[in-house]
Amino acid sequence: MTPSLQLTDSLIASAAEAIKRASQALLDKQYAEGYWWADLTADTTLESDYILLELWMHPPVDGVWNPPSRERIDKAVQSILARQLPDGGFSIYPHGPAEVSACVKAYFALKVAGLSQNDSRMRRLCERILELGGLQAANSYVRINLSLFDLFPRDACPSIPPELILLPGKLIYQMSSWTRAIAISLAIVHSANPRRPVPEGFNLDELYVPGKPLALPRDEKLFTVHNLFLVVDKMLKQWEKHGPRSVRQRAVNKCAEWMLERLEGTDGLGAIYPPMQYAIMALDVLGYAPDDPMRQSAVDEFFRLLVDDERGFFFQPCFSVVWDTAIAAFALAEAGAMPKGAMQRAVDWLLSKEIRRRGDWSVKRPNVEPSGWCFEFANEFYPDIDDTAMVLLALNRAHGSDAAKQQACEQRTVNWLLAMQGSDGGWAAFDVDNNWQFLSKVPFADHNAMLDPSCPDITGRTLEALCGWGMKPDHPAIQRGIRYLLDTQEADGSWYGRWGVDYLYGTFLSLRGLQAAGVNDREACIQRALEWIRAYQNADGGWGESCASYDNNTFTPGPSTASQTAWAILGLLAGGDVRSISLHKGIEYLIERQRPDGDWDEDYATGTGFPKVFYLSYTDYRNTFPLLALATFVKAKTSSEDL
Repeated sequence: MTPSLQLTDSLIASAAEAIKRASQALLDKQYAEGYWWADLTADTTLESDYILLELWMHPPVDGVWNPPSRERIDKAVQSILARQLPDGGFSIYPHGPAEVSACVKAYFALKVAGLSQNDSRMRRLCERILELGGLQAANSYVRINLSLFDLFPRDACPSIPPELILLPGKLIYQMSSWTRAIAISLAIVHSANPRRPVPEGFNLDELYVPGKPLALPRDEKLFTVHNLFLVVDKMLKQWEKHGPRSVRQRAVNKCAEWMLERLEGTDGLGAIYPPMQYAIMALDVLGYAPDDPMRQSAVDEFFRLLVDDERGFFFQPCFSVVWDTAIAAFALAEAGAMPKGAMQRAVDWLLSKEIRRRGDWSVKRPNVEPSGWCFEFANEFYPDIDDTAMVLLALNRAHGSDAAKQQACEQRTVNWLLAMQGSDGGWAAFDVDNNWQFLSKVPFADHNAMLDPSCPDITGRTLEALCGWGMKPDHPAIQRGIRYLLDTQEADGSWYGRWGVDYLYGTFLSLRGLQAAGVNDREACIQRALEWIRAYQNADGGWGESCASYDNNTFTPGPSTASQTAWAILGLLAGGDVRSISLHKGIEYLIERQRPDGDWDEDYATGTGFPKVFYLSYTDYRNTFPLLALATFVKAKTSSEDL
């Protein structure tokens, strides 16, 4: 045996040992019901917004704020302060720079909770906010939230009119599903112009840059879509003051009806933090008493997002349980390390979560039989394509206790995924052809997620799932998906990743989709992608990419992480690379950094909520994806050596 083969055999053996440890660690985390559920964490804006909600729910009495939740608020304060940067600011992702909107939210929360503006931490934060442009530079949702307490001029906030729901053409369904849930609940609140009280003498005057205008920023060029929408916004403000009250009331009633319907069968409105918060406020302004069952349920669902134990004090943006379960089951099945009992429990639990009612997606696909999975425990109006494809991948590898039930479910799932393919050949997250680009220019669209267009990462995963189920590469839907990926490949060979950071994520999933769809790995598009991956390997053998890639519109290197190294390895393997030094060094990186308990450490956000605005740390990505990468490597090496 040659030295190179001996080296390879040693690497395969080490990878196999790492797989055993990782598999056991993951199996130990499976809940008795069959699912996996890891923490999903974000930045300090969630804790800051929580304090704002407490002020809303428990307003000051005679100018004094003494909420019954004082102990919990104090914990939120400490949680926020623990993440303050040396320069005084707050970032929107770990190890990132200060971001003005996160800073303003934190300052408001800390000050209203009782910290003096003369506290050294507050002084440094105030200085950092002013350096970043002051309160005037904060985004629309910060402005709107503060205006609800008369802390920012309403005229300098974008209008979110409830009349949107009355517009022809079902305009609200041209917004992304998450924007839809936020906008409709917030429109109810905004229309009431509540001006809720704050503690006596409280203001944020010190955060304003003197002489800087408060108005929403305009484009330098005069005739732009954004500037046109600013004109429309001024007209809407006149409508709010002088329009017929009957039309406004009809719109509010329609919004309320829409929201109340979507509070059924969910973990809260949209099952994500922002609309869940605004739903509580909306129920309040609609006249629901604190002890009303509907309002109490909304509050209870919101506080289920809170973690307050040995892990710390923080709010999760939502629950990732279906997602975590599908990825874990798929990785374990790929590793051949899932005992029959654990496999059956996981599959049976997933099958029980199939959504069989029509949701918002059916507005554009009214004649399609319902199927699919949501991200959370319950969110029946919003199954998403990415979760559904990931579940189908798991079902392709694992079997439950009822084969006939699983087979019928898989067929419905495939039909639903095919029906949700966009006209461009790609797949989006929740909707079809949700890509009216001009809507991203409306004044309240600066959360950078107004739309839900097709994206390479979801398209790649969906192709892999459909072809793994048995769909042939010459099927028209598969061919259209391939063409979409070829058309969206970046000039440097990578693909954009919408739901994971960033080009590493998009590239590995696109390559896996193309591989499953039968695209020859000798094609130029594949080879360019492999060259791109290898070019950005760090000196330690791993890969890392910063969230700043979204700001820079190009790959921005970062320290190596377990999850992103796994993605790079999976991309190389999908492109047919089973022998390169880059691949072997990446495998060595994962093996050497595995902890004795089988898990890996990771201190960076590699998940994406809203690019440039909100990022996520999936706390099991660091474990499930390395397991999948190592298992795929061993399988690929074994197969290639057999040949």
